[in-house]
Amino acid sequence: MELSQILTLAAKEFRDRMRNRWVLAVALVFTAFSLVITYFGGASSGQVGPRSIEFIIASLVSLVIYLIPLIALLLGFDAIVGERERGSLDLLLALPITKLELLLGKYLGLAAALTLSTLGGFTLVAGLLYQQFGWAGLFHYLGFMFSSTLLGLAFLSLAVLLSVLSRERTRASGMAIALWFFFVLVFDLLLLGALVASSGDFGGDSLAYLLLLNPADVFRILNIFSLDDMRRLYGLASIVPPALAKPWLMALVMGAWIVVPLALARWRFKT
Repeated sequence: MELSQILTLAAKEFRDRMRNRWVLAVALVFTAFSLVITYFGGASSGQVGPRSIEFIIASLVSLVIYLIPLIALLLGFDAIVGERERGSLDLLLALPITKLELLLGKYLGLAAALTLSTLGGFTLVAGLLYQQFGWAGLFHYLGFMFSSTLLGLAFLSLAVLLSVLSRERTRASGMAIALWFFFVLVFDLLLLGALVASSGDFGGDSLAYLLLLNPADVFRILNIFSLDDMRRLYGLASIVPPALAKPWLMALVMGAWIVVPLALARWRFKT
């Protein structure tokens, strides 16, 4: 495996995304939504402007959980299957590159585009929060930006895995949307339904650990548990044990969600 080959492929993929202004569009979307939430999120309580860093991050967490997984899945679902359908995959593999180099180059280029658009979209709000709350507020917000990037990379890994597994682009897109529905909307409803149906007996103490099977829930725990006020407000203290209320541990779990799907994609692409 040659690093220069991987970086060349990654640079090409990144340039393609910059050329069609995809990065700019997503950054503008995140900037607009984050500004609206920051200034008008507390309008229902009669307050306009930054209310508190805890309230702002909690509101942005809900935005990120819905948007970033969807954007990442739509960005990466055709990374491999799209090349296969266009007939360019065999041409690429005829070059002096390996399948692993192709896969990593594709992923790194897409990851760079996704990371740039995510961080770019939240940077303006970071400056405003620094003026309002100082370094203490900015520290929590930078942690939120970092965890948002990890969430996007995790779903991008899942998208690349789907792209390797699929033989048709339309099927890959359908699977990407279904995956978004499952992790963002259905997963928590299934756990909640099982908990209510069993009158609270389902899962016991292990219920909290089932949340680790969903990267969106890992992202939520990572951010909410970094803010004591919002933890009490959301009532997560009664569900998630203190053993999981550690940012470094949740970051490692999110890292596993990035690495494992990529490893599976590499194994499947190789065979």
